[in-house]
Amino acid sequence: MVLLQPGLGPALVTPYALTVDTDVTDLLAADHLLRTLASGLGLTGAEDVFGCTHLVRDGRPRVALSFALPAQGARDAARDRLTDQGYEVTDGVPDEAGRAVLYPGAASLTGTLTVAELLARTAIDRVTVLGAQEPPAADTALVTRDHVRPQWQDGELVLAAMPALGGTLVPFEHPDPTPCCADH
Repeated sequence: MVLLQPGLGPALVTPYALTVDTDVTDLLAADHLLRTLASGLGLTGAEDVFGCTHLVRDGRPRVALSFALPAQGARDAARDRLTDQGYEVTDGVPDEAGRAVLYPGAASLTGTLTVAELLARTAIDRVTVLGAQEPPAADTALVTRDHVRPQWQDGELVLAAMPALGGTLVPFEHPDPTPCCADH
């Protein structure tokens, strides 16, 4: 996972990451577990921590969790505590395309803000709009729905958004998706 400093490009490939294997199979449950583990590790609200979900598609499909921490000591302490809780923990991240749940500035993404405000307040590097060739204008309003999950793409944290009412945008990922075939 490449951590970026705003405006500086790839600044650091962190060696201080770990992956937590889980039996969780849906993203909302994985988000909840990631936040619970982060809270237990004292990582909630830390502005130098990334917590991501990763889809694992092997013989046992599931969602793995990763944490990128600012120092080796923090990573080692987290690994020890999680292992003591019975989790299978490995160093590194399972892939380079994690879906960020915890990241610098995530807590400030509530209500409606402009694309410029989102980029200035967070570790998100850019916003893309489904079906659009160009990025959105800086003054475009984004209705966060209090659920903003950017993904790592080529070393950048990218938020996929889609057009909404009144010329606004919303994050592509809905905070409370309807399960497939829910009405059958």
